[in-house]
Amino acid sequence: MGLGEPSVLLIGTLDTKGPEVDYLRSRLHALGVPTLVMDTGILGEPLSIEPDVSHADLAEFGGTTLEALQQAGTRGRAVDQMRTFVRAKVADLHRQGLVLGGIGLGGAEGAVMSAAALMELPLGVPKMVLSPIASGRHLFDPLVGTSDMIVMHTVVDILGLNAIACSVFDNAAAAMAGMVKHGQTALEAPEHSTAVAITMLGNTTTASMAMREVLAEAGLDGVVFHANGVGGPAMEELIDAGHFVGVVDLTVSELVGNVMGGVHVGGDDRLRSAGERGLPQVVVPGCVEFAVFPPHSIPDHLTDRPRYDHNPEFALVRANLDDMLAIADDLADRINGAKGPIRVVIPTEGFSIPNVPGGEFYDPATDAAFLERFVARLRPDITVVHEQLHVNDPEFGRRVGQHFLDLVQQSEGTTRT
Repeated sequence: MGLGEPSVLLIGTLDTKGPEVDYLRSRLHALGVPTLVMDTGILGEPLSIEPDVSHADLAEFGGTTLEALQQAGTRGRAVDQMRTFVRAKVADLHRQGLVLGGIGLGGAEGAVMSAAALMELPLGVPKMVLSPIASGRHLFDPLVGTSDMIVMHTVVDILGLNAIACSVFDNAAAAMAGMVKHGQTALEAPEHSTAVAITMLGNTTTASMAMREVLAEAGLDGVVFHANGVGGPAMEELIDAGHFVGVVDLTVSELVGNVMGGVHVGGDDRLRSAGERGLPQVVVPGCVEFAVFPPHSIPDHLTDRPRYDHNPEFALVRANLDDMLAIADDLADRINGAKGPIRVVIPTEGFSIPNVPGGEFYDPATDAAFLERFVARLRPDITVVHEQLHVNDPEFGRRVGQHFLDLVQQSEGTTRT
């Protein structure tokens, strides 16, 4: 339907997936949803469909030509360049107000390329990837990232319009139509937010629930992120976007992942955004002594460590002394970068459920060395409070909530002064 009206983007490699994208487009049109088709194929010409944005258009938008892209040297290099071009194009179309939502369709290459482009759309804009690789046997990070992507497994490969494929495509079109007509639009940061970001795992759930009650009594809404390697980075992005008035980082296990590996890896930006924006924040070394692995993929060099089976899919592996000292240095360095009011609250009776006397992770000597190193590395002006409680005790959660409210009150008092 062209580039003149807000539309649902359909992104695919049309030299191999043209008929399937055409079918999906027809289903959306039948439901009254306008579309805009983008061709990310590199080598061949579109099959059975004419795109609204051709592969040559995308190359030109990226500052090159299709011929130059086709001669990039390797297939991987060409795909990487096309992914950059389509991401930029989708972001540009959204800035112009021309995007209602988006569907990416493809195998491994096409799905990852279209998903990367759709991740440019903000939270709340409907986005969906259809692919035969969208199953639990494959990593979901390339398809989802930190976005609110809907991932739909096509069951069969995307090659031909058969009863199974069409059933999936029909449902995808209906879902997109429903979201466009009745769902959320792009989520904007409120002018006067009352939201406080909180990090949590199963090991800190009880404390988090109690803390949210304290915040609610003060008129604040605790928004909880699962600290699983995706939740923490997503929280950082939303902090940067202005959605929160403060942060309670109760669960810093993603920093352990940075040191030991596993599936809960927070990355370089973790525990930085609130400090850079000057927001009030309380930091707790909750779950600071373990990394998380699928039970069948614990690295050989960690198999002799103490282990706690959290559930059938996740095993927690204890950090040793060297790991804990590295984590202490990293955690302190991130906290020291804070420009706003900050307080560190330490639960002296354990960092996690198995970190108690008789528990799999009970190692008071290593924990004491961690705390000594951690506190010594903190800026002298940062307040450190020791609470004689376990991290998952409801009372600990209530006290942490009150510490945050104290920081907010002090911050407001300083501002008024």
